[in-house]
Amino acid sequence: MEHRVVIVGGGFAGLQLAKDLKCPNLSITIIDRRNHHLFQPLLYQVATTVLATSEIAWPIRAVFRGRKDVTTLLGEVVGVDVEKRLVSLKGGHAIPYDTLVLATGARHAYFGRDEWEPFAPGLKALEDATTIRRRLLLAFEKAELETDPQARAGLLTFSIIGAGPTGVEMAGIIAELARRTLVEEFRNIDTTSARILLVEAGPRILPVFHEALSQYAERSLASMGVEVRTGRPVTDCTEEGILIGDEFVPSRTVIWAAGVQASKAAVWVGAETDRAGRAIVQPDLTVFEHPDIFVVGDTASVKTGDGMLVPGIAPAAKQQGKYVAQMIKARLNQRSAPPAFKYRHLGNLATIGPSSAVIDFGRLRLKGTIAWWIWGLAHIYFLIGTRSRMAVALSWLWAFTSGHHSARLITQKETLKDEV
Repeated sequence: MEHRVVIVGGGFAGLQLAKDLKCPNLSITIIDRRNHHLFQPLLYQVATTVLATSEIAWPIRAVFRGRKDVTTLLGEVVGVDVEKRLVSLKGGHAIPYDTLVLATGARHAYFGRDEWEPFAPGLKALEDATTIRRRLLLAFEKAELETDPQARAGLLTFSIIGAGPTGVEMAGIIAELARRTLVEEFRNIDTTSARILLVEAGPRILPVFHEALSQYAERSLASMGVEVRTGRPVTDCTEEGILIGDEFVPSRTVIWAAGVQASKAAVWVGAETDRAGRAIVQPDLTVFEHPDIFVVGDTASVKTGDGMLVPGIAPAAKQQGKYVAQMIKARLNQRSAPPAFKYRHLGNLATIGPSSAVIDFGRLRLKGTIAWWIWGLAHIYFLIGTRSRMAVALSWLWAFTSGHHSARLITQKETLKDEV
């Protein structure tokens, strides 16, 4: 009789697990709300017109087309019956499992101010990226038509809330877009006058990096015209702008890069959660009292050897997926289970602008052009398939040499009331 493994989520952890898990008498079912795997580390480049959506996303079915043991289902999970071992889908379908792996990821969190989301979209899915891209481009188009100087200034002010790697990388590319790519394309506005504001509630940007690298990143952003505000949180966000402390900044385009909230997967299986809603798992990544249920990736709260949380980044998710594959194979082959999961940190990377990046490997820290090349090569290496690697490399080469971005199409219907 086949052992049925159900993986909920086709992100880095789920995909790595399915790739590594090859055993006789085993069937794998991957369930995801979308039909594609997304390379999230480059999602901000879709949002800022550098890359097209097809360059960082691939149909999950295509990834496993040669694996007859893998079935891919497009569906939304709404619950899990742990007693009957059934995964419930929206629409009434139920998928049986012998081993369940929850790799459902996370969404952006607004720290109890969910009413900000319509004005400050986050960045976790392709739909988020195309929404942000549309708002960025529409801001310039509206400013070209606007005759009131004050209203035009609000349109040409772009605010990014949160100065982790995503926020920093986003600010750098928006600055490049305004000061290099669009300079000669508008007649009534000077795109170089655009104000790019990066707001961080903490004392410095890139807080997970060494302080010297954070300082370098801030200087680099300043040289690109980015205004960095640290030490004061955003206290309100409206259609007209943001409130930093008690200072109101008119800004018609706001991007949220400040926090994430785990999916409801922990609730489905009755697992204890941390403050971000992540399931607190055992050292072998299983749920307490449910050894047949694993939770991995951004959905799981996993501690490192020194008691710190494993970060919600792609390498960590892939390592967890690989570990769970080893666990399942050991069980099926009646071998001893591998030791408790141990996270191996590969370093932190962030790009700032053309020929500028920071890399923190712990004892080894790099910045500038060398770091930028390493950042680019690392991201190309982790892309799926030769075609994607070539497409991204060519897009980056074109942007670097010409200053133009190849994905500046306004295509998605916007939901804001003041649509052009």
